[in-house]
Amino acid sequence: MSGVEQKIASLGLELPEVAAPLAAYVPAVRSGSYVFTAGQLPFVAGSLPATGKVGAEVTPEQAKELAATCALNALAAVKSVVGDLDKVLRVVKVVGFVASAPDFTGQPGVINGASELLGEVLGDAGIHARSAVGVAVLPLDSPVEIELQVEIAG
Repeated sequence: MSGVEQKIASLGLELPEVAAPLAAYVPAVRSGSYVFTAGQLPFVAGSLPATGKVGAEVTPEQAKELAATCALNALAAVKSVVGDLDKVLRVVKVVGFVASAPDFTGQPGVINGASELLGEVLGDAGIHARSAVGVAVLPLDSPVEIELQVEIAG
């Protein structure tokens, strides 16, 4: 088990299996020393723990937890391409999408769930640039979706 995976385990979490794509794409692609993940939904054991819009059916606190789950799923996608999360030099960028009720404006706080998890797991390598975008709807009525751009060694 890699040091990153040991850190994940020390947080009481487990790196999941990579979620099967919902359409014609792959979960992650390596290009040179970068890995780009597809958007990751907060699947837990193959299903979404919550659906709906943040600020309506889903609370911002629930959505923040779901964003952390998305980030964990994105790390699993990275591992599927590079084999060992200890190869991650840094998370370069996080893009987070929040399915938002019309009056909800707390997207940055929701995406903090992903950013904070990456910081806890990767330390300084988890510090990144980020976008937090409110959208009308996401696949399967997911409240959040996260994608990563990661620089890797070797």
